Amino acid sequence: MTDVLEAPAPAQEASARPRPWWRKPGAWAAVLVFGLFLVNLAGIVGVPLADSFGTRWFTSWLPEGWTTKWYGEAWREFSLGQVFWTTALVSLLVVAVSVAVGVPAAYALARRDFPGKKLVLLLFLLPILVPPLTYGIPLATVLYKFQLAGTLTGVVLANLVPSVPFVVLTMTPFIEQIDPRIEAAARMCGARTASVLLRVLAPLLVPGILAASVLVLVRTVGMFELTFLTAGPDSQTLVVALYYAVFSAGIRTQQSIDAMAVMYTASMLVLLVIALRFVNPTQLVTRVREEQAHG
Repeated sequence: MTDVLEAPAPAQEASARPRPWWRKPGAWAAVLVFGLFLVNLAGIVGVPLADSFGTRWFTSWLPEGWTTKWYGEAWREFSLGQVFWTTALVSLLVVAVSVAVGVPAAYALARRDFPGKKLVLLLFLLPILVPPLTYGIPLATVLYKFQLAGTLTGVVLANLVPSVPFVVLTMTPFIEQIDPRIEAAARMCGARTASVLLRVLAPLLVPGILAASVLVLVRTVGMFELTFLTAGPDSQTLVVALYYAVFSAGIRTQQSIDAMAVMYTASMLVLLVIALRFVNPTQLVTRVREEQAHG
């Protein structure tokens, strides 16, 4: 005889079905929190954006008219051409020096075991975890003592303090993922250390170097504290120039300041999009170690 399976009762079928999301209190709480976040974000971004295109805006919900002249006035009034050039130059110099110093240091930490290695890693973590203002003031004092503060060199040196450790901690997991036997095989074939680094490791490290470079670029453009403490009139980056436009003495048109803020926000948005294009965030929080399963 064959066993006949009884069809489940309708009540059992109803209880087995998952409840729709709109019947879950947790889902409504998440929607509420996310909605409040979007409203707050729209207000923070939307108000300066609307004001930067508005002619007059006092008692109405929207400006009385629309214009683009404030962007031209902001460009001329705040010398934004020079400011953008200084920002790009400082950022590129910081990226170049950080990569040149940080990649060899990351290689040494990934491949070598030595006494005090954990202490060295802790020292690299401190400039990233500690607020920049805590070490920015003593750093600025030293730079002023050597007459480097107020110059482009001083701004670059100040931004290197957190950038080099950032490159080291970003590149170390990338180097750890490369099998050391690849380097050993290259050396057995007669390759010198320079050839191993340039022809074997460098192509494998290109994704990590790109990731570290883009993230340091974003961090440097947005770094306010260290740049503010060490920049002079001719070495201000965009974020510092925006601060001075808002809080320094004198009367300035609010729409021009908002136009400057919109340009800064747009530039940071472009950099963040590029960063997310080349960087996988999980690679920055996961240290992948090769388990010696084959040896």
